[in-house]
Amino acid sequence: MPSLNDLTAGTWTVDPAHSELSFSVRHLMVAKVRGKFSEFTGSVEVGTPATDSKVTATVQLASVDTGSADRDTHLKSPDFFDTEKNPEMTFVSTSVTDGALVGDLTIKGVTKPVTFDVEFNGVAADPWGNTKAGFEATTEINRTDWDLTWNAAIEGGGVLVAEKVKITLDIELLKG
Repeated sequence: MPSLNDLTAGTWTVDPAHSELSFSVRHLMVAKVRGKFSEFTGSVEVGTPATDSKVTATVQLASVDTGSADRDTHLKSPDFFDTEKNPEMTFVSTSVTDGALVGDLTIKGVTKPVTFDVEFNGVAADPWGNTKAGFEATTEINRTDWDLTWNAAIEGGGVLVAEKVKITLDIELLKG
């Protein structure tokens, strides 16, 4: 089973061509809407031991893509991300272990701690001599904690958009 100690110390960067940052949220309380962000960067400064590592990431909120141009425009508006005033979402780690990544998530100027459940998939060399590492991570947040409060009541009870948002990361890192 792969361990964080399989990572060599130094800088690893997110390979955006082989990584995905996605989310899902309940709509009308009965279905899920899924989306992703296409523009993001990140790096891991791997320490010795690996639990001394630091993770940072920046997401361009205007790159949101849910498969619906109208919904994406609404998400970029002041009702949600307000991307003109708040173009980025950031994450800075405070703790790294073999099973969890804890850090501060900032959206719309609000910073709150989050914990990602992490699965480390190991290290491999690609055919061009590059060293890569793979991770999967998930967390669930309450969007209202970050001032993402827009909603609408629906007939018969409930709301249009759930408060809970599941965030999923599929990340490939490049060494050096």
